[in-house]
Amino acid sequence: MSIFQSLNITASALTAQRLRMDVISSNMANIDTTRARFVNGEWEPYRRKLVVMEPRQEGFSTYLQAAMNRSDSVGSGVKVTKIIEDSTPFKLVYDPSHPDAGRDGYVRLPNVDPLKEMVDLIGATRSYEANVTVFNASKGMLMKALEIGK
Repeated sequence: MSIFQSLNITASALTAQRLRMDVISSNMANIDTTRARFVNGEWEPYRRKLVVMEPRQEGFSTYLQAAMNRSDSVGSGVKVTKIIEDSTPFKLVYDPSHPDAGRDGYVRLPNVDPLKEMVDLIGATRSYEANVTVFNASKGMLMKALEIGK
């Protein structure tokens, strides 16, 4: 275990949460976008995007610890594996005056729910703040350890 491992773990979480906040911001920015993608001759509304994360497992030591059945491993952080599109159906709103309304007068709007996005944004922000606190605590401990040698 490296002396900087706690900083590396926290940095990976900060990066992942930052990307999550960016994706949520993109979802909120496209909440009324009815022409996001041209598919089979028709415009399709914007689809909500979600970030998928998983624990980061790197290097030989991870596999060695697992093979030795050691449970004292602290992990290696988190990584974003992919950004997926939410497959929930689009919202249908009756608005015959909208330029993208169908023959029946209904408009397909993105499947973005602002309430869900705000809850996700609060969660990502809290996680980001917690990781900043851990990063600062680790940095403080390393600085105090360096002062011991003076």
